[in-house]
Amino acid sequence: MLPVVAGGRALLRSALLLSTLLWRLAAAGNPELPTAVNITWSSINFKTILQWQPKPSGYFYTVEIHGQTSNTRKKCIQTTETECDVTDVVRNVKETYTAHILSVTSQGMDNFEEPPFAVSEKFTPYNQTVVGKPEIQNYTQKGSKLSVVFQDPLTPYTFPNGSFLSVRDIFQNDLEYRLYYWKDQSSGKKAETSKSHIFEVSVDSTKNYCFYIQGIIPSRRENRSGQESLVLCTTVGRNILDEYKAEVFIIIAVIAIAVITLAVVLSVVLCKRRRARAVRRKEHLNTL
Repeated sequence: MLPVVAGGRALLRSALLLSTLLWRLAAAGNPELPTAVNITWSSINFKTILQWQPKPSGYFYTVEIHGQTSNTRKKCIQTTETECDVTDVVRNVKETYTAHILSVTSQGMDNFEEPPFAVSEKFTPYNQTVVGKPEIQNYTQKGSKLSVVFQDPLTPYTFPNGSFLSVRDIFQNDLEYRLYYWKDQSSGKKAETSKSHIFEVSVDSTKNYCFYIQGIIPSRRENRSGQESLVLCTTVGRNILDEYKAEVFIIIAVIAIAVITLAVVLSVVLCKRRRARAVRRKEHLNTL
């Protein structure tokens, strides 16, 4: 009896193995479930969004994030969207990740199913996230000194106390900032680099200046420059000619022409009056 029982168990295991293999082959080759295309990573200040195409019809997507050293994590399970916020599963910012976009049916996945999927390019947040716009908090131009104070962009990640980490907290000495400044209404730019939150540069005290700030990561080969802050301009020493220029000159010219014309007209009128008085006086003398 024992050989018969052992043979039956072996036969059963073989049948299960064969059925599993056939199931996987059928699922992987399912022509009714298209796989994702145009998979892209979009990341600013470590907020990371995965995007792809096409919009599903009659099926769903599930995202799997695979790290080189971390466990696989699933996000946006059975979604009909074509984007997924994966910020929380790529928190190890120096890890390199790939995303598998699985195409699944409404019945979902079981232990034997291996649905069709597409694989993204590799993504390392530390090397590829874009540094966002710095926030300029204050700026002054006193004499020949322009001072600009700004704040680091914040990330979605938090300290244990709940406060948000800034990009500087993550990049530390790898991060620096560049101030671009120029005379108002001029195209010639100058640049100053700093790792602090304050810029102080020498300027012409008689001119107004415009400027913006940009984060820089010199150690990168790509994506070295971050987003530019708002462009702001000082107003020290600005007068009506700086504000309106051509308009002011036109107004001054019109006024000057009007004054000259009025002077000429008055001169002519006064001259005629003098002549008329002289004629009347002469006539009066002749009658005496």
